[in-house]
Amino acid sequence: QVQLKESGGGLVQPGGSLRLSCAASGIIFSINVMGWYRQAPGKERELVATITSGGSTNYADSVKGRFTISRDNAKNTVYLQMNSLKPEDATVYYCRYNTYAGGIIYWGQGTQVTVSS
Repeated sequence: QVQLKESGGGLVQPGGSLRLSCAASGIIFSINVMGWYRQAPGKERELVATITSGGSTNYADSVKGRFTISRDNAKNTVYLQMNSLKPEDATVYYCRYNTYAGGIIYWGQGTQVTVSS
């Protein structure tokens, strides 16, 4: 029912910036939560940041002050502005959509972020 199209991943030097975007298409509920998660090989998928349709945000401690999540409800799109990137930020990032009331979760395919000099 819902497809998530991610873009913006790539290669950046430490201290640099990237902006990820994720556009949701299909049947979108007015009240929902969208966010970004990341998963390194052999590790559990972890929260990076989430944002509700009302604009309430939540960040992992490791990215507070460096990453900013935002959304455009008219476009059903969520963004992740990543500044001051560190090598430990380098991994696969996944977009997530949650139909809040129904608790149905959809995942994007993942986009690779590489931080290297």
